[in-house]
Amino acid sequence: MKRHEGTRTRARELRREMTEPERRLWQIVRAGRLGFKFQRQVVLAPYIADFAARSERLVIEIDGETHGSNTAYDARRTADLEARGYRVLRFTNTEVMTNPEGVARTILMALGRDPESPLSPTLSP
Repeated sequence: MKRHEGTRTRARELRREMTEPERRLWQIVRAGRLGFKFQRQVVLAPYIADFAARSERLVIEIDGETHGSNTAYDARRTADLEARGYRVLRFTNTEVMTNPEGVARTILMALGRDPESPLSPTLSP
């Protein structure tokens, strides 16, 4: 078995079992809607990132309501990804569900794109 085959299998499962906030964010970033290619449940071994624009070295994580207990792990994971050249953006489930336009603007700004440009998405529920 390959070194990270279990991680790849888990990533495929997670793509099939996306949470509602993950589905909402996927609608925002998929198919180049922000002008960049994003993937979901991306293996960045040994981790699985919720979303990543590999060419831009940007990882997006969505933290659930019970996520607060994982802050030490998240800090180590973020530090590891940053050491590998990735920038990590974190949003809460609530932010994604109640303010998708603000989330999209934050992502665009992190990518160096003007959030008011014509390529910016028009978001609808």
